[in-house]
Parts: sequence; structure tokens; C-alpha cells
Amino acid sequence: MAKNFYRTILYKWRGWRTQVTCDIPDKCILCVAPHTSNWDFILGEFFIRGEGKSVNFLMKKDWFFWPLGPIFRRMGGIPVYRDKRTHLSEQLAEQAKAAKEFRLAVTPEGTRSKTEKWKRGFYYIAQNAGLPILLFGIDYADKLIVCTKQIVPSGDVERDMQEIMDYYKDFRGKHPDQFAVESGKAAAQTE
Repeated sequence: MAKNFYRTILYKWRGWRTQVTCDIPDKCILCVAPHTSNWDFILGEFFIRGEGKSVNFLMKKDWFFWPLGPIFRRMGGIPVYRDKRTHLSEQLAEQAKAAKEFRLAVTPEGTRSKTEKWKRGFYYIAQNAGLPILLFGIDYADKLIVCTKQIVPSGDVERDMQEIMDYYKDFRGKHPDQFAVESGKAAAQTE
């Protein structure tokens, strides 16, 4: 019943379509880009719930205030404390290994603003836990949610990240001027 509710709103009322050729396994990372608007979160929630799946997501701790904090936690939200030096990637990889089901949605840009450097934490979680990374693109121009590729981390972080960024380079976010992929040179200079 709930699954049909989300599908009706997303596809019938809002006019979105999907081109998803990758199965969503019980354990995986869902890499979602471009992330240029808070609407991306709502679209993602409606999509995943319409598929009858559950997913966790990372969100900066500032959003976990009353009354939103308990709601986001119940939805699968994991607060990220950017001002503290934590080992979140390692902790999440350990949780993934121990869990029967573990799906984590991440936005590689780490922000809705334009950034020249993408985060690598999701890659390390996938690598350390032996999870595939499913590449989900949101294209507002065509009202299309796409996942036609998955990456299994090879250990060559920069080569794999370049492949991921190449996949996303043509997607158009809600605010296209706020989205950029790293150039090959920039990617080679990152952590």
C-alpha cells in the first residue's frame, strides 16, 4: 500500500521516470548525484520507498534538531559531525559487514553547493565492506532517475573515482550551475 502511494506521487503526479537496470541488493552503497537541492532528498525517499526498500543516509548534524532529528533518525538518517575528527567510514564499513541488510545513500559532492572536490568516504566504506557502489543519477531536465552502472572498488581510488565522475558529468541537477565533476588533474591531486 505505502509502496503504491510513493510510486503514484513520484511517477503519476510528478511525472518522473526511471531508467534503472541495476538491481538494488541487500548490501550496497547508493551514490546519488547531482545534489544541488533539498528536493533531491525527497525524490530519493520517494524512489526508494516506491521500490519497497529501506536505506540509510548521511546528513550533517545541523539537521538533527527537534523535531526533525527523531524523524530523520527514524527514516534512516545518520548525523555527520564535520567539526570532529571521527572514523565514520570505518565504523560504517564494520556495521555493513555485521548487518544482514545495509544500504547507504550518499551524495559524493557532500554539499548542495558547487564543489571542486568530491568526498571519498563512500568509496572507502564500500571497499572495506566489500560492497558494490550503485551510481544513481538524477536528471531534472528529463525528470529521470537513472542507475545503469555499478562499481566494485578495485583499490585504485582515483581511477575508480574518475570513472564515477565520468558517469555523472552529463546529468543536470535542479540547479545545474551548482554541479561540477573534478577534472582528471584535480582528481589526481585529492586524498
